[in-house]
Amino acid sequence: MTTFGTMGFEELYEQYESENPNITIEANNIDTGGNARTDTFTKLAAGSGLSDVVAIEEGWLGSIMEVSDQFSDLRDFDMEERQGDWLDWKVEQVTDPDGRIIGYGTDIGPAGLCYNAPAFQAAGLPTDRAAVAELLGGDDASWERFFEIGRQYKQATGKAWYDHNGFVWNSMVNQLEEGYYTADGELNVEDNAELQERFGWIADASADGLSAAQTAWDWNGGQAFTDQTFATFVCPGWMLGVVQGQLEAGGGGPETGWDFADVFPGGSVNWGGSWLTVPTTSEHPEEAAALASWLTQPEQQLAAFEAAGAFPSTTEAQEELAANPTPNPVFNDAPIGEILVDRSQGVVAQFKGPDDSLIQENVFGPPLQKLERGEATEEQAWQEALTLLNDLVG
Repeated sequence: MTTFGTMGFEELYEQYESENPNITIEANNIDTGGNARTDTFTKLAAGSGLSDVVAIEEGWLGSIMEVSDQFSDLRDFDMEERQGDWLDWKVEQVTDPDGRIIGYGTDIGPAGLCYNAPAFQAAGLPTDRAAVAELLGGDDASWERFFEIGRQYKQATGKAWYDHNGFVWNSMVNQLEEGYYTADGELNVEDNAELQERFGWIADASADGLSAAQTAWDWNGGQAFTDQTFATFVCPGWMLGVVQGQLEAGGGGPETGWDFADVFPGGSVNWGGSWLTVPTTSEHPEEAAALASWLTQPEQQLAAFEAAGAFPSTTEAQEELAANPTPNPVFNDAPIGEILVDRSQGVVAQFKGPDDSLIQENVFGPPLQKLERGEATEEQAWQEALTLLNDLVG
């Protein structure tokens, strides 16, 4: 079984093996979704090497759906009776034009705002999570307000407001009705006024020193989360497990003062989410489907949420989180589940085209980094993105 990032499956593997003594799970976890994409497509091109169960991520789902015939139709197993377990759009995303359903949904990515309370206090900002939500605009929270407060924070402390441009940009793009692609699958970058406007916001924030210019997935070995290098961090549910891991790597924990507010600039957003698939090359498709199905049952989704913050895509698990909020000690006892249920209201995933994740990382990544390092103007960075896009797609 091949997964990536922090999915919260480790203890579930042990449980499944104990309940199914004829099954041995060989788990391979790849560090990031981008590297998992490379691994998956390299093995697809080779025609061999894929695991019996392969996790795929929303950002590169479009490319997977172009080769959906290389993954088992889960209706041949138990998908027809389970289809109603999930949010409708979660199943629709992995249904190909022939009606084949190739993935069991794991998590979705509603987002709230992680913030460091001691850093806020140092700037004279409120630290209570309800007050923080109100500070940023509550239900009317906007990116303009987020950056406005960030400039106040920077002036008061001399420190950066958020970790790096890439994650903020990705959040902005995912909030649009159509992102890098239209709903019809056409590229949607050049002459996209909404994208260019948001790029301008990022450029202005970079010029004002609001970005800490951190390296994604590293954050100075976790130290940036423990020493107040930055004060805020965009947090889809699955990212909470990443924050916890970074705090541990940096030698910190609850005492560092991170909290989680029921607010997000620009409103609700879905960032991320995954599925478990069974490639047609599997020599054990029935057993693989049984494991993938079990891991995505509501009970197991709740366990994965507790372990890694992976917000469930099944409605039963979501209802359980709403009814029984559990304080999370890593985030000042914030009721993470209750907050994410609230943040998920109205969320519908954006259509992701075949090169969506590559556009995010390889087209916009470099110019966004140049902005935060002061190596390019807004116009230069935008033109570089268009050049890189042309290099990618021709």
